[in-house]
Amino acid sequence: MAHTFLMQAGRWTLQGSWLERNGAPITVKGKTLVGWSRDDWFTLVTKLVFPGTEREEISLQYRGRMDAGERQYTFVLQHSLLGRVEGEGWVAPESIVQRYWVLGDRQRRSGFETLYRQNDDTYYFSSGIMAGHYLTSTMEAILERQPD
Repeated sequence: MAHTFLMQAGRWTLQGSWLERNGAPITVKGKTLVGWSRDDWFTLVTKLVFPGTEREEISLQYRGRMDAGERQYTFVLQHSLLGRVEGEGWVAPESIVQRYWVLGDRQRRSGFETLYRQNDDTYYFSSGIMAGHYLTSTMEAILERQPD
């Protein structure tokens, strides 16, 4: 199966649930734009909102490089909650897995994201943010590709 998310430029919507330690799940919605340059660099920009809550929106701006035919890549991320982040990703046959860590962070925050391919237009997304060895938040959502 060939991946469409991240591997191809496109627009995606996200809808799901956000859960923080000792809190009830809240609805999260978002939009993601994926772009590629001719020299194998990608950009991924995501904005998450929490309708019906006072919670501040979250924005994420990724920039990474993946050589043609490779299954592993690295990226940098500017995260509105975490700040400057570095990470790596692996492209598996059925999923895309990313791991990242916050630079210069005394709380030792890190995170992970897994995108499971359902079909060309739909991915199941699961993520978590940790401080040290403890989960601080998780998110599960469905990503759907929007027509061009």
